[in-house]
Amino acid sequence: MKNLKNFALFTLIVLVTASCASSGGGKHWTDSRWACAGVGALAGGAAAAADESDNAATGALIGAGIGALFCGGKDTDGDGVKDKRDNCPNTPPGAVVDEHGCQYDDDNDGVPNGEDACPNTPPGVTVDSRGCEHDADGDGVPNSKDQCPGTPAGAPVDEHGCEFDSDGDGVVDSRDRCPDTEKGTPVDNHGCDLAPAHEIVGVNFEFDSARLTADSVATLNDALAILKRHPNLEVEIVGHTDSSGPEDYNLGLSQRRAQAVLDYMVAHGANAANLTAKGYGESQPLADNGSREGRAANRRVEFRHDR
Repeated sequence: MKNLKNFALFTLIVLVTASCASSGGGKHWTDSRWACAGVGALAGGAAAAADESDNAATGALIGAGIGALFCGGKDTDGDGVKDKRDNCPNTPPGAVVDEHGCQYDDDNDGVPNGEDACPNTPPGVTVDSRGCEHDADGDGVPNSKDQCPGTPAGAPVDEHGCEFDSDGDGVVDSRDRCPDTEKGTPVDNHGCDLAPAHEIVGVNFEFDSARLTADSVATLNDALAILKRHPNLEVEIVGHTDSSGPEDYNLGLSQRRAQAVLDYMVAHGANAANLTAKGYGESQPLADNGSREGRAANRRVEFRHDR
């Protein structure tokens, strides 16, 4: 047969062109493998005749094979990719897809472009179903950029996700009970002036011991926050006891307890250079040692500092 390759190619072009002209998900003759084979046979036979071939049957057979191979099959979701090659068979109408029938995902976050409300998320971040980064505390700053990830609901934040501190005392506005403290003034955790003798309420020790109890951790961490906020403040950590037991023994016990608190603070990031520990025993009571309540009040630890 003369120029068999030429009319075979012609047959293929006819079928591919017809397939591309298909109306997608609608009913079309290219959806039927038998129809494609029939059209291929006609095109192949015609091409053989036009080529003055004496074997139109061979041309028709070749055309039918090409038609059945390259044309037939449905495109259920109408994205232009036949079902047999469509790795994403349920793409929405009008979606732009690749050769596999899947929508493009330019930022590689797992959410296709057509559904991605945040199309330029940085690599490696986790996103929600809309393709936007998670914002765990709901402050409008995504997790990857949030330097203060636990802000309370509704609190205004800056571009770093941190609450504002209008007076610059280290206590954010939502917790600041004294919002206009003078710059440089040492403050407590409520943003108010730190008393010269600031009692650390809730520090407890095992009986007749300088060993801190587990339930003291929260109180110690609150006190630690003050020291970290003012690392240059020179602080004396002071221990006191009630009058039970010998005076000399109580003096030593109060010193060991003050030192235990200092050691905890330093171990958790306080500036050791500006801390000292001092025990005063039973010499500076706040209440009457004759009552149980009074003795409990006298057993205490304080921060003392000079402005």
